[in-house]
Amino acid sequence: MKRWNVVIVLGLAQFVMVLDGTVMNVSISTVVDDLDTSVAAMQTAITFYTLTMAAFMLLGAKLGDVWGRRRAFVIGSCIYAIGSLVTAVSPNVQTLFLGWSIIEGLGAVLVIPAIAALVADNYRGRERVTAFAVIGAVSGAAVAAGPLIGGFVTTYLDWRYVFVAEVVIMIGVVLFARIITDATERQKVRIDALSILLSSAGLVLIVFGMLQSKTWGWVVPLHVPVIAGAPLAPLGVSLTAWCIGTGGVLIALFIGRQRQLVSHGRSPLLHVELFSITPLRSGLSVLGAQYAVTAGLFFMVPVYLQMTLGMDALETGIKIFPLSISLILFSIVGTRLSSRWSPRRIVRIGQFVLVGSALLLLGAATEDLRSGLFALGMFFAGSALGLLASQLGNVNMSSVREKQTSEVGGLQGVFQNLGSSLGTALIGSVLIGALSTSFTSGVAASSLPEETRAVVHTATEGGVTIVPAADVDDLATKAGLDDDEAAVLAEIYRESQLASLRVAFVGLIGISLLSLLFSRGIPAERPVPRRRDEPAAA
Repeated sequence: MKRWNVVIVLGLAQFVMVLDGTVMNVSISTVVDDLDTSVAAMQTAITFYTLTMAAFMLLGAKLGDVWGRRRAFVIGSCIYAIGSLVTAVSPNVQTLFLGWSIIEGLGAVLVIPAIAALVADNYRGRERVTAFAVIGAVSGAAVAAGPLIGGFVTTYLDWRYVFVAEVVIMIGVVLFARIITDATERQKVRIDALSILLSSAGLVLIVFGMLQSKTWGWVVPLHVPVIAGAPLAPLGVSLTAWCIGTGGVLIALFIGRQRQLVSHGRSPLLHVELFSITPLRSGLSVLGAQYAVTAGLFFMVPVYLQMTLGMDALETGIKIFPLSISLILFSIVGTRLSSRWSPRRIVRIGQFVLVGSALLLLGAATEDLRSGLFALGMFFAGSALGLLASQLGNVNMSSVREKQTSEVGGLQGVFQNLGSSLGTALIGSVLIGALSTSFTSGVAASSLPEETRAVVHTATEGGVTIVPAADVDDLATKAGLDDDEAAVLAEIYRESQLASLRVAFVGLIGISLLSLLFSRGIPAERPVPRRRDEPAAA
């Protein structure tokens, strides 16, 4: 039992890292009301929590090599605890953004790569496979328990207590970190500042462009920002396209910079030749797609349940519970199957089940979310994500030599959090953008008087925000509409919210289908961890 104490400590840290996002998602409506903010602002905070981690995860992994992995783990845990405390006492969304999206994210970039590397340091052979499976199961448990914990605490106490509890847990993690063995020799390297700038700026621009697509449009300008009285849409193209394109160029420059550093005998931030390892490339790609689907699902469903159906945080958590329980169950099932089936077979089954679950959820997208069909769709989505979680960590780590595990741990963190931030930004923007389009067309085609439609059109020229459907009557009355017109407008808004949910589910189906293309390189045989001196196969 003593040898498993290490994975317990690492697992507690992993649990807290994953818990944060799911807790905040089911508490969206409460936090919006408490901090007097909007769903779009919360979408930004949720996106930047994972984006901060994605942008600086490679730096965190490199600092782990320089400082020592256990030391980086402890420092990151302390930073994370400080961020949780700032979040717990935040009086407004700006302070929450600082504590949660920035400080906690920066703490996590040291903790997450260290977890993967320290598991590899402390376990060998089948024990390592089991330890990685445990970490995957803990992540699944956090995804599963997060909605219920967040829902219960938010409904009966206060959402802030969740972050207070995280401070206590991370203090315990720091106190017990001494039992963890850090067997890898520290590296004496100089970290290239230009590489950090290129990679972080590139990722931020790509994700920020997708986040703003709901406002700016994708290519054709929609709501053009105005600076100093001049509209900002260079060459008549939306800023979204410019941000994504510029981000792509910066990432290409980052890759070129890494090759240049290697050719000059310097240590790169990332050894880009790792992407020539087929199992690793496939494993990371599927991992990113998995987290994009998870994040998208955990943003759009709570928003609809709370803003349209008026559910509280606990009711939202219960509605999501079928996904939660199946994710844990099938993480265990996937681990058991790994002794008999290849990772590719298990991953492919998980991917097909994920596509099927997204189709079921699309079919369940009615005004009250058909209880039976929706629960079945969520259960299958959780089972698919559980199967994927049980395999991908070990596939990635077993694709490289032991001395590369810290760097691959950082890459896993990048793809996990980049997938999460892209999922929240993309699916959230599709949801809000579709709401705006559907509401505008619904008003135009309605029986409302022409002058009323003109008033609504003027009021929504800057886009339509997500508000509780029950509040639309009051907002319409305050705008000078009579009771009948307010009722018609509220019904159009509810129908628009449902239509936007369906469009978002179609987006999830698209991501799930795309991930099937990434899994061809997953090993068809059970992977064996490589020795420290054994070369990786391309």
